[in-house]
Amino acid sequence: MKKLSILFIVLMCNFISCNGQTPIPPPIPEKSAIDFGMSMGIGWNLGNQLDAHINGVSGETFWGNQEATQQTFNNVKKAGFRSVRIPVTWMGHIGPAPTYTIERAWLDRVEELVLMAKKAGLIAIINIHHDGFGAETDAIRRGYHWLDLPAAVASEEKNIQIKQQLTMMWLQIGQRFQNEGEYLVFETMNEIQDGQWGAGANRTDGGAQYRVLNEWNQVCVDAIRAAGGENKTRYIGVPGYVCNPDLTVENLVLPEDETPNRLMVAVHSYDPWDFAGTAKYNEWGHTGKDVVPGSGETQYVNMLNRLYNMYIRRGIPVYFGEFGCVRRVSQQDEAFRLYYLRYICKAMRERKMSAIYWDNGNIKSGDDGFGIINHATGKYIGNGEQVVRAMVESWENNDPNYTLQWVAGTAPQSSRK
Repeated sequence: MKKLSILFIVLMCNFISCNGQTPIPPPIPEKSAIDFGMSMGIGWNLGNQLDAHINGVSGETFWGNQEATQQTFNNVKKAGFRSVRIPVTWMGHIGPAPTYTIERAWLDRVEELVLMAKKAGLIAIINIHHDGFGAETDAIRRGYHWLDLPAAVASEEKNIQIKQQLTMMWLQIGQRFQNEGEYLVFETMNEIQDGQWGAGANRTDGGAQYRVLNEWNQVCVDAIRAAGGENKTRYIGVPGYVCNPDLTVENLVLPEDETPNRLMVAVHSYDPWDFAGTAKYNEWGHTGKDVVPGSGETQYVNMLNRLYNMYIRRGIPVYFGEFGCVRRVSQQDEAFRLYYLRYICKAMRERKMSAIYWDNGNIKSGDDGFGIINHATGKYIGNGEQVVRAMVESWENNDPNYTLQWVAGTAPQSSRK
C-alpha cells in the first residue's frame, strides 16, 4: 500500500509538473453559485451518443444516433435550452497504467463537441459516464467497466488503483480544457452503484459503498483543481449514490475544495419510473386514475424539498443532470406526460434548481422513448416541439400568476373509468 501511495504522488507530480510553488487561486466572480446553477435553466442531454459503447469500447454512433453537428447545438439553443450535457464514456480509449493515457482522437472529438456547444451559446457539461457499470451481471461485460464500486469496497488495493486512474483521467481532461471558461462544467461521475440501482448491498454494508464513492468524488475534485488554468475555479458537479436524490441527501459528503462555492450537487429523477420511464402506467397526478400507487405531485415536491433544505438553503446548487418522460401512443395519455413535465419543471424552478432533459434519440412510444430532437440536425422529432415548449415555458415563465398551484389546476382529466 505504501508503494502504491508513493507511485500515486510521483505520477501526479510528473503529470502536473511539481515546482514547489503554492498556486495562487484566481479571484472568485461575484455571481453566486446558486445564480450559476439557475443559469443552466432547462437543458438537453446528448444521450446515447459519446456515452454509447459495445464490448467495452465507446463510440458515438454505436447505439443508433448519427454524429452531432454544429447545427445540432444551434437548434438546441434556438429551442430555448440553456445548457447541454454531453455524457462521455471513455472505456476502450484509455491506455494502461500508470499514465492511463486517453486516446487523442477520442479526446479531440469530446473537445469538438464542447466547442460546438460554446459557439451556440450553451453551458456545457462533460463527465465520466458508463465507465461505471449499471445492471451488468455478466462477469465479462462487468469487467469492461473500470469504475467497479463493489470491487473497490472488497479490496483497498483495487480502490487505490481506481483512485489513481480517476486522478490521471481528470488531470488529462482538465488540462485539455484548462483554457475554457465558466461555461464548461465538469461532472465527476455518473450513477455509480453496485448494479442494483440503490436497492443492493448499499443498504446492508454499513455505508461502505457510500464511503468509497465519497472518496472517489474527493479524488476527482482534487485532480480537476490540480489540472490548472480555468480549472481552479471551474464548477464541478458531484453525484451521490446512483444519483438518487434521497440517497444523495442521506449519504453524500461534499468533497473538500480549495476553491469555495464551486461545487454543485448532481442528481437524477425519472420518478415514478413505471410512469416516466416505461409507461407501464399512463397517467400521473391528482386527476389520474392509471397511476403508480403512492406517487403524484406531493411525493415529487417532497423529494425536491429535501434537496432544497439540504443544499439550496446552504448556497449549494442542485441540478437534475437527467430527467424525462417517455412518449405515449394516445393523445390523452400524452396530455398527462406534458402535464408531468410542466409541473415538475415549475416545481424545480420555484426551488432554484435547473434540470437537463434526457434525450436518447429514441422516437418510439413507451419504454425508453425519450427522443425529442434529432441528434444530427437539432430538428424536432415526433411531438418534440410540444414537449420542449412544455418544459421550457414552464421553467422560464416569470408571471406571478403562473404558480405551481396554477399548473396543478391545468391537469388533464382521466378518460378511464
